[in-house]
Amino acid sequence: MPTLYIVSTPIGNLEDITVRALRVLGEVGLIAAEDTRVTRRLLTRYDIDTPLTSYHEHNKLAKIPDLLVRLEDIDIALVSDAGTPGVNDPGQELVIAAASKGHDVIGIPGASALTTAIAVSGIAMEGFVFLGFLPRKSGERQRLLESMISERRALVAFETPHRLKSALKDAQAVLGDREIAVCRELTKLYEETYRGTISEALEHFENPRGEFTLIISGTTSDDENAPKADPRPLLEELHRQRVSARDAVAQTSEATGLGRRELYRIWVELTKESDYHPPV
Repeated sequence: MPTLYIVSTPIGNLEDITVRALRVLGEVGLIAAEDTRVTRRLLTRYDIDTPLTSYHEHNKLAKIPDLLVRLEDIDIALVSDAGTPGVNDPGQELVIAAASKGHDVIGIPGASALTTAIAVSGIAMEGFVFLGFLPRKSGERQRLLESMISERRALVAFETPHRLKSALKDAQAVLGDREIAVCRELTKLYEETYRGTISEALEHFENPRGEFTLIISGTTSDDENAPKADPRPLLEELHRQRVSARDAVAQTSEATGLGRRELYRIWVELTKESDYHPPV
């Protein structure tokens, strides 16, 4: 059966593409591209004239049936604008659909903002947690970061220029003034990696431009800068949902890293303040 190839493309510098990726792009019958204009520039650079079709976040579900029909007769390569499809880009749904039909799905590795940023960050780590793009709303972003307070592995996230400063402010408020590497425009003309604390990064990036990858150090046993998360908002929400005390305390302890005895004391206080007394 024909094969679906997941092809990594450059994240900026068009020279960052493998010989294998170029061969596959030239040999397949069709390339499904996130933005055909972006992919066309890459193909033109390397004299590849394979037909293109669009496959992006807004048409992916409607496009999958057509691509599966085409995949019965020809090999197809899936590419995003930069990096690897399916990693914070469209692709996972097509991979699942093609695999369920019995097609081989083969990855063609290449450039990645994630691994490039980790390599140059200078942040000591034994592992990392990839958060993708941070939530757009501050409240949701803070809740995500609160769930990471006790995480010892480094935190890696993507961010846009217009949300960078608010994201850094939330990170400092929730995690404390940790060490951070802010990688901007990786592999491009104005590439920059800023290393320092979160507060220093806030001062440095007065007018952020470009695409950013953040590497934030994990917590340590002697990390005195990390504030304790306030468990009350989460407990109050679980209280409103009529969750039992046992489940509410367990969920909040996992999210905040706080002890269950203290959390149960707060739960009891919330119960006394409310007319509703949930089951324990």
